Amino acid sequence: MTDFSENAHQGVQMIEIDAERADQRVDNFLLSVLKGVPKSMIYRLLRTGQVRVNKGRVKPPYRLQSGDVIRIPPMRLADKPTVEPGRGVLARIARGVLHEDDALIVLNKPSGIAVHGGSGISYGVIEAMRTLKPECRGLELVHRLDRDTSGCLLIAKKRSALRRLHEALRQGEVKKLYLALCQGKWRGDGRVIDAPLRKNSVSSGERMVRVSADGKAAASGFTPKQRFKRATLMEVELFTGRTHQIRVHAAHSGHPLAGDDKYGDKVFNKEMREYGVKRLFLHAYRLEFPWEGGRLTVTAPLDESLEAVLERLT
Repeated sequence: MTDFSENAHQGVQMIEIDAERADQRVDNFLLSVLKGVPKSMIYRLLRTGQVRVNKGRVKPPYRLQSGDVIRIPPMRLADKPTVEPGRGVLARIARGVLHEDDALIVLNKPSGIAVHGGSGISYGVIEAMRTLKPECRGLELVHRLDRDTSGCLLIAKKRSALRRLHEALRQGEVKKLYLALCQGKWRGDGRVIDAPLRKNSVSSGERMVRVSADGKAAASGFTPKQRFKRATLMEVELFTGRTHQIRVHAAHSGHPLAGDDKYGDKVFNKEMREYGVKRLFLHAYRLEFPWEGGRLTVTAPLDESLEAVLERLT
């Protein structure tokens, strides 16, 4: 497999697809190997036929087969300073590894670090992990967490593991549990919030998600774990995986999350800051999924700052 650095996209590259890289879309393959190349350029190369598979044109959805030969043309990119994760970030990521085997890493992602670079972000978790583990050539995110959300994040070390885990996600075989601190006292027991969600963009260009009848199906199960005078610690199970799903469903139910500057309540957030809430109180604390003939359960502990908040609320 040929690797590309940002300033080394020169000369025609002919890459033969092996079994490990087969059965993925050609656009996703190009995105994974052409580091530093803008997404728009990759789609232009496909559209204009400059990228060819077995000497023929292909469209972005084409799934590569074992034995395919893909031609990548020479490219010249403007030199840009490379910003790499600092030692402090790398240390935080390294300390967060909860499980690792020959095909999979489960990480307790810190809050405040994006899962990947892009859109003005120089680097994220996946870039940091590739720096920490240069011997693992196939590291890829299995799913995503919001930048401000902490907790369990799956990273595949092999293409075959990525395919297996994506299939498990599609089949609903992955159980995702979160801890969230919500405004007010939750009345009664747990319930499922089933409300379709639609992405919108406001005038500033900021992306917002709203409950909308013409949105995509979305369901979240909320169960109270601990009740306080002004807030409730909830366990939330995701039955679908929409953008900002828990945050929007919580706000829709009248119980927005503590520290949520986008969908939350300003007065509640100000009050929670007095208890030490300095970030979004949303943590992906447990994942259960099929693995190696059984089911693997991984739990990520709350960080000390969130534990301290709960102590002060008690």
